[in-house]
Amino acid sequence: MTEIETEITAGLIRDLLRDQHPDLAELSLREVEGGWGNQMWRLGDELAVRIQRMDTDPDHQLKERRWLPLLAPRLPLPIPVPVRSGAPSERFPKIWTVVTWVPGLPLDHGSITRGEHAADTLAAFLRALHVAAPADAPVDTGRGAHPKDCTDGFDQFFDSVDADAIGSDAADVRAVWDDAVAAPVWEGPPVWVHGDLHPANVIVANGTLAGVVDFGDLFVGDPASDLAAAWLLLPAGAAARFFAAYAEADEATVRRARGLAALKSLFLMLMGQNGDRGLPGGKPAWGPAGRAALDRVLSERLTRFHE
Repeated sequence: MTEIETEITAGLIRDLLRDQHPDLAELSLREVEGGWGNQMWRLGDELAVRIQRMDTDPDHQLKERRWLPLLAPRLPLPIPVPVRSGAPSERFPKIWTVVTWVPGLPLDHGSITRGEHAADTLAAFLRALHVAAPADAPVDTGRGAHPKDCTDGFDQFFDSVDADAIGSDAADVRAVWDDAVAAPVWEGPPVWVHGDLHPANVIVANGTLAGVVDFGDLFVGDPASDLAAAWLLLPAGAAARFFAAYAEADEATVRRARGLAALKSLFLMLMGQNGDRGLPGGKPAWGPAGRAALDRVLSERLTRFHE
């Protein structure tokens, strides 16, 4: 059986645990909805198994194993900390990791109703994350590229999303992107960046942010990629409060972040469109989330970055 054909089932997970971590093998086990590159299975009350599915590159999980135990103690929100490692075997040819469980719901299955609290929480989390990293920290692989280096991706998403979904906003979306492309490059020191903050990768509880997951794209570089989350994750009207609380983004960084938020909004809309059409990897719930995020990008053009 090839890697792609290997079906991931509760029985497989239990067999892997019995073979490599037998003390965990009899804990309760259930599949967690979602996940594409990696699948999650909740293990007992406090753990989860993160196992490669479509993702054929072990570097993402290896990166999380290496760095998340070091980052977690100084971050103000829970993240999934690797506690056991699963090696490839004859039974399953990819790697898997046992991590701590982050309670709550992914934002694409939940909602933020306490916008000011969530803005302050996200700002505090990113201020704690966006600090200088060791010399051997992972470098940017493209997730945090300057918008001018992402024009092909923007054009692809813009052209692939149904014109009716963008509607009369097309020129304004292009203007936001062009402004980001023209913004000066990041001149500060490279800092830790999550790299993939979108509604499926943050956890909510009690109407606010309660955790951050999926650090497979973690890198060191320009924080603008993460700051796009002000529009992607927070409800309408919260971006200004977020940037005031973050307090370390200059005008050029906000311009880059806003353009990257437009790019990522279009990506969410495309994934939603694919889901509506039954295409592999499509996520129907992401379409409305992407459209709402794009509305916030267009309506919340910040003119002040500090209070």
